[in-house]
Amino acid sequence: MIRAWPIRIRLTVAFTIMMALVLAGVGAVTVSHMRSFLDNSVTESLTYQLTELRPLAAAVEPILPGPSQDTAVQILTDSGQVVATTPELSGASALSPAELNSARHATLVVDHAAAGQLTGPVRLAATSAPGNRIVVAAVSLGDRDAAVADLTHELAVGFPLVLLAAALGAYLLAMAALRPVERMRARTAGITHTDPEARLPIPPAHDEISRLGTTFNDLLVRLHEALDRERQFVADAGHELRTPLSLLTTELELALRRPRSNAELTTSLRSALDEVERLSRLSRAMLAATADEPRDPNTPVAVVELRPALESVITRYHATMDETAVTLDCPAALRTRADPDDLDRMITNLLDNATQHGAPPVTIHVRCDADSLVVEVRDHGPGIEPRFLPHIFDRFTRADTARTTGGSGLGLAIVTTLAHRNNGTITATNHPDRGAVFTLTLPADRS
Repeated sequence: MIRAWPIRIRLTVAFTIMMALVLAGVGAVTVSHMRSFLDNSVTESLTYQLTELRPLAAAVEPILPGPSQDTAVQILTDSGQVVATTPELSGASALSPAELNSARHATLVVDHAAAGQLTGPVRLAATSAPGNRIVVAAVSLGDRDAAVADLTHELAVGFPLVLLAAALGAYLLAMAALRPVERMRARTAGITHTDPEARLPIPPAHDEISRLGTTFNDLLVRLHEALDRERQFVADAGHELRTPLSLLTTELELALRRPRSNAELTTSLRSALDEVERLSRLSRAMLAATADEPRDPNTPVAVVELRPALESVITRYHATMDETAVTLDCPAALRTRADPDDLDRMITNLLDNATQHGAPPVTIHVRCDADSLVVEVRDHGPGIEPRFLPHIFDRFTRADTARTTGGSGLGLAIVTTLAHRNNGTITATNHPDRGAVFTLTLPADRS
């Protein structure tokens, strides 16, 4: 139920409860200290009166001080007989036998519910005096209790007013603190994909709300960048698909335009089949290039012997190229933790890129670096244009010199995706002695 309340209400209630507990504690401590202070004052006053009475107790007929409304005195023998007394304590001894015995040996301070005509409760102080006498001073505690009661009443009236003011202040403070959040919420509700420059208002204070707004603005930037990439991907994909579809349509239209011989129909169908196969390859490449999701950490990763895996890929190239066109320099017994199919596709795409856009010989050099295996694929072609180098791994991106060659601009993007999925990295540089160098880093297996 409470969790369904607005935050400002919950903050106000929590603050009010804590404030009520604090005020209750302060009130209890204040009343206790006030009572203790008054008690000490009464006791000190009685002690002072005893000091004044002691010299008077030795007289045969002691003369006592004038009467007081709230105080009274007695002079007793050590057996408890009244020698002199003020009217408020007239009659029997104000002390019990046990109290009288205690007063003979030390100063006694004791509270009675009543004593003589004094309004109860009453505090009595007694001590021994010269001439085997006992002097007694008594004072009503009514004034003390009245003062404590007045203070308690004032606190009981004042503290709720203070608590109400504190609760109102807490509510206003919570509203003021959450006002930037409400502005950000209202601005967020109006943001659409058609407004890429939209940002949340950031309060001037460098606090948690400011950092939250900054984080959301960074998130908006990343989302709009991702949206722009997806839009560009769709546009580039449409551009790449348009050419094979146009050729396929042309081949079919020509085949149906007039009667053709079996040989002509076969040629047209083979050409159409080539375009369909090209579309299939392009579709598979596009699917692979968009598979950015990381591998499930609970899925076991295979351990791959690197040299046999690389030799298997190179063997396919030796079937159509000179055996010296692709060479391998890889120590034996190096193993990596990667998906075998992903590793095969990464090396294949790197070799395709080197043979199509570079020049032989292509060398694959492998070395072990700490907990990683570094695979360098180098060709001896013209290298990569410096202005194109930062974008070489983007989807559907090809340098101007590669526009006339085959390819869809997805091969290196697929390598990037597969490398990240296998906890690896891929970088590209130009070799000082001509040619491009692609460096694939994969985790090494030490087991």
